[in-house]
Amino acid sequence: MSQIVDTLEALLFVADQPATIKSLAGAMQVTEGQVEQGLEVLEARLEERGSLRLTKLAGGYQLATKPEFAAVIAAFLKPQRHRLSKSLMEVLAIVAYQQPITLSELEQVRGVQSDYSVRSLVERKLIAEVGRKPVPGRPVLYGTTQEFLHQFKINDLKDLPEIDPERDDAADIVAKTLFDD
Repeated sequence: MSQIVDTLEALLFVADQPATIKSLAGAMQVTEGQVEQGLEVLEARLEERGSLRLTKLAGGYQLATKPEFAAVIAAFLKPQRHRLSKSLMEVLAIVAYQQPITLSELEQVRGVQSDYSVRSLVERKLIAEVGRKPVPGRPVLYGTTQEFLHQFKINDLKDLPEIDPERDDAADIVAKTLFDD
C-alpha cells in the first residue's frame, strides 16, 4: 500500500488539473478500489504533517496547500487578480443555473446584448459550447466547464448555492456568494 500511496502523491503533484480515480487507476495499472484506499491513506498522512492537503475538486483530486499557508504564498507569488466585471458575473451565474442555454435565451433573461460577455467567458474557459439546440438555426448551447468548477472551488454543480428565482437580485446574490473572497 505504501508504494500506491507514494505513487498517488507523485501523480497528484505533477497533475495540472484534478485527477479522477479512473485516470489514476489507469496510469498506475491498479483497481479503482486500490486508488480509493490509497487516497484515504494519503489524505490522513497529509493531514498529520506538512503543508499540503488532498482536495476533492471538479470531480477529481488534487494536492493543495493548507489554508494556513495562504498569506505567505500570496506574498511570495504576488498573484495578479483577474476580477470579473459585474456583467460577466451575471452572465456566468445565469449560465451556471440555467445551462444548457443559448445566447438569445441568456439575452432574454438579462434584457441586454450579451455576446461580448459570452465570448469573454469562453476565452477564460469558464463556459463552453456544449451542443446545439434542436430548433431552426440550431443555436449554440453554453454551459459551465471543469475550469469553472476548479476556479470557484466547487466539486459539482449540485454544490451551487440555492437561489430564489423570484428575486430581482438573484444574480447579484450568486455572484457575491461564489465570486467574492
